[in-house]
Amino acid sequence: MNNASLSERAPYNRTISVTQKEIEHYKKDLLKAGRKLSAKELDGKIILGNLFEALDYLPDNFIDLLFIDPPYNLSKKFNTASFKEMNPESYQQWIESWLEKMVRLLKPEASIYICGDWKSSSSIFNAGRKFFKVQNRITWEREKGRGAKKNWKNCTEDIWFFTMSSNYIFNIDEVKMKRKVLAPYRSEEGNPKDWQSEGEENYRITHPSNMWTDITVPFWSMPENTDHPTQKPEKLLAKLILASSNKGDFVFDPFMGSGSTLVTAKKLGRRFSGIDIDELYCIYAAKRLALAEEDKSIQGYDGKIFWERNTLSEQKKNNKNDKPKHQQVPYQGKIKQYKINFDDSDKTNL
Repeated sequence: MNNASLSERAPYNRTISVTQKEIEHYKKDLLKAGRKLSAKELDGKIILGNLFEALDYLPDNFIDLLFIDPPYNLSKKFNTASFKEMNPESYQQWIESWLEKMVRLLKPEASIYICGDWKSSSSIFNAGRKFFKVQNRITWEREKGRGAKKNWKNCTEDIWFFTMSSNYIFNIDEVKMKRKVLAPYRSEEGNPKDWQSEGEENYRITHPSNMWTDITVPFWSMPENTDHPTQKPEKLLAKLILASSNKGDFVFDPFMGSGSTLVTAKKLGRRFSGIDIDELYCIYAAKRLALAEEDKSIQGYDGKIFWERNTLSEQKKNNKNDKPKHQQVPYQGKIKQYKINFDDSDKTNL
């Protein structure tokens, strides 16, 4: 296993690391698919292995929500694995090669979300519409990213929303957003129009759109951050999970990386499982699931509503006397609670 983070962390760097003892501890619970598995056996489990090999051992009709964040069509290294850019037609064929194998895993009312960048998006759309109904495309803004001298800065990504049928879950009231009102209009009677005053600020509760500008990409000061190069934020996953599943539903991620989908599903009371080919990323995911036994918070979500980016001080004021809803309903899953105390001498970051 190749170590992704050998250097010492800076004093205020909250990026998740694992010690050698933690590696040995968590990898014992990783599942390696070598026989037919039931949904009950998969619940709360991390599968270490090759996607194409593992799919054959998964049960029919067990997934309520499928979240897929595949390698985008660019050359990139993922710890021990690498992906090489190909032409758009070949990339589409690659997507179809595993996507068609997942259809049998889905329930008739299941929803599917597939991530991509501008180069991958058309291939995802063309592949997905062969198997599913196309419902929408979400575009979300990454505030990270380097500028370009002879092109526009690449700072957005897409998430294609598909469903198995026209009968699917969408919980609109679970994913509303609280936005500041800059021009607080009033009626002729002087009453607020679609907004409310809270202290010195004015807010409006809005329906979610397919353009998201409130997402923060995990970075060194965020406790959910890992060394995975394309880690998705828990807030992004929370929106999709809350909108397209109910408590107790099964969420599955076949390219789970360091486990953001599984961790968020656990925090929100869903059943979950995922696959990744890299052992270290699976161990990061296992540690994050253990940490989620105690900390069920999701940055930018207070258990009832989503907040805009850079509003932490306002959230603290709002939640001062209001315990988050998702802390009141702990997840009843299969992952064991780990309480590990290691010697200070075993603090080497891996």
